[in-house]
Amino acid sequence: MTQDKTYLRTTFDQDALLYDQARPGYPKALFDDIVTLSALPPDGRLLEIGCGTGQATLPLAQRGYHILSIELGANLAALARRNLAAYPLVSIHTEAFEAWQLEEEAFDLAFSATAFHWIDPAISYQKTAQALKPSGAIALFWHMHVQSEASQGFFEEVQQIYRRQAPEQEEKYGPLLWPHEVQEPVKAEMEQMGLFRDVVVRRYHWDVTYDAASYLRLLDTYSNHRVLEKHRHDRLFHDIADLINTRYHGCVTKGYLAILYVAHRK
Repeated sequence: MTQDKTYLRTTFDQDALLYDQARPGYPKALFDDIVTLSALPPDGRLLEIGCGTGQATLPLAQRGYHILSIELGANLAALARRNLAAYPLVSIHTEAFEAWQLEEEAFDLAFSATAFHWIDPAISYQKTAQALKPSGAIALFWHMHVQSEASQGFFEEVQQIYRRQAPEQEEKYGPLLWPHEVQEPVKAEMEQMGLFRDVVVRRYHWDVTYDAASYLRLLDTYSNHRVLEKHRHDRLFHDIADLINTRYHGCVTKGYLAILYVAHRK
């Protein structure tokens, strides 16, 4: 893992409460599909890789599963423990997944929500497979920003602001794809690893509307925004807020697409 990536994955811990409040969750149907596609037993034991503040942990904890969550960030883990305090079958360990002492063939399901890409790929799949029972499954899912008819051209306009104020961000936060244009590269990656079989993919699309303040709070949860120098960060955010307030009547709608990959251990 590069030094830059190692640093970027620690930025989420700097403001755990903001991350918890501003980041979107995941559709209920996604968790229904995880349970069904993984053939998860009612008394299943789950391993979560990168729980953050517990947004994806909670829907599975509410179903009564035993869950061991591994979280790198101490502040995120502390907030997750508060959010999940009503669920005694959930245990949260604060450490890097790479350093976690492997429990071999101990889990019915390993899952990771918008976090697995931060783990060193030389370790992530192999260690996860080793943690699973022979009948176990892996569920990986991410949400990403996509075009929506309701956005009304906002993301094309905001790209001009990135080009002016933070040109190095333009590629990452440039024109958004429509949901049907988004590829599914993780499926091929999982198949090539040779550790899992029968990879199934499910997709979920929804829209969220933000006012200027809540949209900027969302942006401040992303590592590439958080690492900007303060004066550049402030200019960028000022111009984005001005665009929302003057051209979009104070609110903007963002499309989200979640992609779920479920496979069984070979």
